[in-house]
Amino acid sequence: MMDVKRWLSLGCGLMAVPCLQAQQVSRPNIIYIMCDDLGYADVGCYGQQYISTPHLDRMAAEGMRFTQAYAGSPVSAPSRASFMTGQHCGHTEVRGNKEYWRDVPMVKYGENDEFSRVGQHPYAADHIILPEIMKDNGYTTAMFGKWAGGYEGSHSTPDKRGVDEYFGYVCQYQAHLYYPNFLNRFSKIEGDTTLVRVTLEENILHPQKGEGYTLRTQYSADIIHRKAMEWIRRQQGDKPFFGVFTYTLPHAELVQPEDSILQYYREKFADDKDWEAGAWSRYNTSRDTHAQFAAMVSRLDGYVGEIMDELKGKGLAENTLVIFTSDNGPHQEGGADPAFFGFNAELRGIKRQTHEGGVRVPFIAWWPGRVEAGVVNDHQLAFYDVMPTCCELAGVKNYAERYENPALEEDYFDGISFAPTLLDKRGQRQHEFLYWEFEETDQVAVRMGDWKMVSKSGKPHLYNLAEDLHEDNDVAAEHPDIVRQMVEIAHSQHVESPHFKVTMPRME
Repeated sequence: MMDVKRWLSLGCGLMAVPCLQAQQVSRPNIIYIMCDDLGYADVGCYGQQYISTPHLDRMAAEGMRFTQAYAGSPVSAPSRASFMTGQHCGHTEVRGNKEYWRDVPMVKYGENDEFSRVGQHPYAADHIILPEIMKDNGYTTAMFGKWAGGYEGSHSTPDKRGVDEYFGYVCQYQAHLYYPNFLNRFSKIEGDTTLVRVTLEENILHPQKGEGYTLRTQYSADIIHRKAMEWIRRQQGDKPFFGVFTYTLPHAELVQPEDSILQYYREKFADDKDWEAGAWSRYNTSRDTHAQFAAMVSRLDGYVGEIMDELKGKGLAENTLVIFTSDNGPHQEGGADPAFFGFNAELRGIKRQTHEGGVRVPFIAWWPGRVEAGVVNDHQLAFYDVMPTCCELAGVKNYAERYENPALEEDYFDGISFAPTLLDKRGQRQHEFLYWEFEETDQVAVRMGDWKMVSKSGKPHLYNLAEDLHEDNDVAAEHPDIVRQMVEIAHSQHVESPHFKVTMPRME
């Protein structure tokens, strides 16, 4: 297996002239905001009636709102992997939420037991990821929020994968608590040479579970956002920057500070409900769950507003592309109630399902003066398209050929740049198909034009999204040729994984 650092050095060494040329071009800053478990219609500009999202609505009014944008997967870790690697889940290493905190010794934080190692399955060491490419091309890189691409001590933590500065949850399981015992950090400014744990000293004075949990005061979402804003404020416009802000809001657990945002929704949803945590629940009990969820979305909306305002105030907005999206469809854990808010409008399914509601997500692009304001676009894109888009905007020519690993029989890059769509230029290429697979629910899905195949435990179901967006009417029996074609596509896109198994679709 080729050493990643050596491989990166070859990437620019073999193509020295293109590297220099790319650095001489005025390249945009890029901020990619990915929140957690926000449904397609949880935002006002996508039809939400109960939750106020004025800043995201403004972002859409000043930018481009996509109606057919897709996550890489119906759950967190593989969806992030698709964005990071430019690969769909038939090719990428991380295809599920495989945990690495199980069966390790425990350590103490105050009186609280904690895992001595946390994190998920790592990104492949022999395939380059997006922050490494951006860093290799002269960008300052940073990430704030959920990592979910490796465990502590592995070859794939932010400090080893092209991220100059990091603060957040390296482990997505840890992110199920908003008042944790610790967060992870990598900051050269702080003197870090590797990823470290930052103990939240006020939190560990109180228990991590039970009634005492409500006495904790250090709310992770606010802390992570403050770190992201500090990083933006340090940018002077003399060097392009690439920031990935993976906010955990509004993922369960449903809890947040007792402030005016929460009080507003408590008054709005006076007839609310509570959710009681079981003895072995990963979450704590939540009071007023409708109000909690709505306030978490509005809190997230406020974060986005601060980012846009800061960029405008620093004079950086006209050279900064900001993208907002969600990692997958809405959840119903921890007391969340998708039906109450009409999360998915006309879409079927939620998180963990490859139906439209599990993978179609809000996606807004904002770049004042470059992306035309107020545009609603139906271009079909997926998370693995973000890598080639960033590369094109950064002036990185032929990125796949330049960064493919020659030690691999085939190094997959599955994306298509949607930069022409953003910039209203001709020549936008279209996907012949989009592909998903997910071990946990044993599902495979293919979208080809208006056709959507969802295979469950090997049995394919076919839907015509133009006529049946909710995927109610399985027309597989009426169109065996279409089913056969999509089954063949699925088999052609699937590379066997020793870690994540799925039943491939078969013709009856």
